[in-house]
Amino acid sequence: MSKLDSWIDNKIIQNLFIWVFFFLILLTTISNGDRVVAALFIILLLAPAVYINNLLILPYFRNKHLLFFLFFVLNTILFTIISVILVNIFTEQAFELRMFVNFFGIMILALVFASSIKLAKDSFTRRQQEKEAELKLLKAQLNPHFLFNTLNNLYGLSVIKSDKLPNLMLKLSDLLRYSLYETKETFVSLEKEIIYLENYIFLEKIRLEDTTTIQLEKSGNLSSKKIAPMLLIVFVENAFKHLGFNKEKKEVIVTIKEQDDKLFFTSKNTIETLNSKDNNDLEKGKSGIGLQNAKKRLALMYPEKHKLTINKNNDSYIVELILNL
Repeated sequence: MSKLDSWIDNKIIQNLFIWVFFFLILLTTISNGDRVVAALFIILLLAPAVYINNLLILPYFRNKHLLFFLFFVLNTILFTIISVILVNIFTEQAFELRMFVNFFGIMILALVFASSIKLAKDSFTRRQQEKEAELKLLKAQLNPHFLFNTLNNLYGLSVIKSDKLPNLMLKLSDLLRYSLYETKETFVSLEKEIIYLENYIFLEKIRLEDTTTIQLEKSGNLSSKKIAPMLLIVFVENAFKHLGFNKEKKEVIVTIKEQDDKLFFTSKNTIETLNSKDNNDLEKGKSGIGLQNAKKRLALMYPEKHKLTINKNNDSYIVELILNL
């Protein structure tokens, strides 16, 4: 969080800003006498009513509309009477109905204004908390999903007693270390994320041996950029999971390019030409958990800052993602 964000989120500064704003409004409306003293006096009279409303009445009676309205009106009338009495004492003026009406109107406006800000802020905070909770849930779902697929690969190698298994286990250890410790942050280094992809692709190369053409191409300024953790792995993993022969060969091609603070990611894999059932499974059912997860995370973390295109033809499956970094 930046220093500016810390200042903006500071409740004391928020309250001071609102009261200064209201003070300036009062200065423009008061025409007689010492306007500064009068405006400050009114602020001191309004403050107790506002904080009782925001800290007691709103939290306890928000969903009990009749009780909220009753206590809101009582609070307004009580502090209007107190204000009029204090004004009469300090100015030695006789009671006037017009003064009561004026103070009642100011009190109502102040309380409605303060209540609106409080409700809007609470609503924003609640949405932020829901968003953070959903992101944590999505991230928590992603690690077991990846581990499940990788363990399947390890099982396949163990069955044939491959001598590549120890090296594969070491790479898996690196991948799990990254997913456990690096992904706690909201954003991680793009360079580290790509190293993570490279390790995963290395595992797949060992598993697939020489049966598949596998390429990872990268370009641009990747070291200073940030990205949501484990976002791209979903598409790479999906490419290998649904890999199949077309008429000639089996291949996976991944390209990552940074240009003008944008990330251009493409993942292309061949699929079985005639296996329509497997093709349909690419985006639905159990095989689509990771893909749907990625779409939700993109919507939450990069709203209107990304473009995801998924195309499927007779022999290939292509994912293209443009991301504003």
